[in-house]
Amino acid sequence: MDFPNVYEDSARAGSYASLEFPNTYYLAFRDLPGILSRWARGTSALDFFCGSGRSTRFLKGLGFEVVGVDVSAAMVDQARARDPGGDYRLVGEEGPATLAASSFDLALAAFTFDNVPGEQKARLLAALRRVLRPAGVLINLVSSPEIYRHEWASFTTRAFPENGAARSGDRVRIVMTDVPDRRPVEDVLCTHEAYLEAYAAAGLEVAEAHRPLGRADEPYPLVSDTSISPWVIYVLKNLSG
Repeated sequence: MDFPNVYEDSARAGSYASLEFPNTYYLAFRDLPGILSRWARGTSALDFFCGSGRSTRFLKGLGFEVVGVDVSAAMVDQARARDPGGDYRLVGEEGPATLAASSFDLALAAFTFDNVPGEQKARLLAALRRVLRPAGVLINLVSSPEIYRHEWASFTTRAFPENGAARSGDRVRIVMTDVPDRRPVEDVLCTHEAYLEAYAAAGLEVAEAHRPLGRADEPYPLVSDTSISPWVIYVLKNLSG
C-alpha cells in the first residue's frame, strides 16, 4: 500500500488479534446493532480491512453474511485461525476494486481510515461505494481527533503532547493499553470537515454521524470516554441513490 500498515508486523498482528471489545473499544461497537437495524437493508456485508476478524465476527453474530478483506497477510492468517468457517481474503493495494460491483448491502470500515492519508481516502471510499448495491450503506467507524489529545480506558497519549498542535493530515501517535504490544501506533489526524470533503469527492453523503459516549452503568471503568467521544460512526449513502 502507499501508506504504512503497522499490522504487517507479525508480532503486532498477534498482539492485536487477542483484542475483543473492552473499555473504550466497547463504545465503538455498543451502538452499532441499533445503527445497523436502522440503515442496513440486506444481509450481504463487506468488512473492509478486517484485520484479525474481530468486526467480521461481530457482523456474523448479528446475522450478516460477511466477506472480510485485508492487505496484511499476517492479519488474514489470524482471522482464519480464529474463525475457520469465515470468508477472509487477502487483497492488494487496489483494495475493494477486485470485488464485483453492486455486490454488498453493507460495507463496514472499522478504524480502517485512521492511518490513510487524506489524498487516498476519497479513492478508497469511491471503491467502497462501487461495491455497494443502490440502497447499500457504508459504515465508517473512525477515531475522533480528540482521541489523540486525552487519556482513555484503552489508550494513552500523554507521551505525545505534540498531538495537541496537530492539524488535519498530520501524523499523530497513540498507545493501545489493552494489548501486550505497547509500541505506539501512528495515525493520520482527520477532522470532521476533512471527512466530509472526502465523502463528497467519493460520491457519498452522510446520513448519520454518531458520537458514542460512556454512561454511568457501563461494564467497564471509563476515563475521558464519559464526557468526550473517542469515536465517530458515519453512516454513508450513495449521492446518486
